[in-house]
Amino acid sequence: AQVKHIQAATPGGIATGVWVGDTYYLSGQLPSPSKPADRATNTPAVWGTTNEQADNAFQKVAAGLKEQGLGMGDVVMMRVYMVAAPDGKLDFQGMNAAYNKYFGTADQPNKPARTTVQVAALVTAGALLEVEVQAARNK
Repeated sequence: AQVKHIQAATPGGIATGVWVGDTYYLSGQLPSPSKPADRATNTPAVWGTTNEQADNAFQKVAAGLKEQGLGMGDVVMMRVYMVAAPDGKLDFQGMNAAYNKYFGTADQPNKPARTTVQVAALVTAGALLEVEVQAARNK
C-alpha cells in the first residue's frame, strides 16, 4: 500500500496524519481552552466541561478529515482517551452527548468502532480528553 505522511507544522514532531492506501490515520486531537490563559493578568486558561471539550475535539477531527477530502461518515475506528475532571469524576456521558451530535444522526448515520479509556493524564494540563480516528475512503 502507498504511504503518505501529512506533515503540517505540528509541535512535538508528529505527523498530522498518515495515509496508508485508502485508510487515513489522524493524530490525536486535543480540545482548545474555551478561554486561553492571559499571562499579563496571570489568569489561567478556562477549559470548559467534558462535553464542551469533546465537542471542540470532534470539530477538530472533522476539520482534519475535511482537509483530506473525508468526513465523519468515513471514520471507521475511534479512540477516546479521557481523564477525570477536577472533581475527580470521569464524565463519559458528557463526552458521549457530544459524540452523538456527529455520529448516528439523520444527517450522518455511520458510527465507527470505538474504544474509550480512562488515562492518568494527557500531555496538555486542563484537557479532559484526546480523540484519534482512522478513516477509510469509500470506493
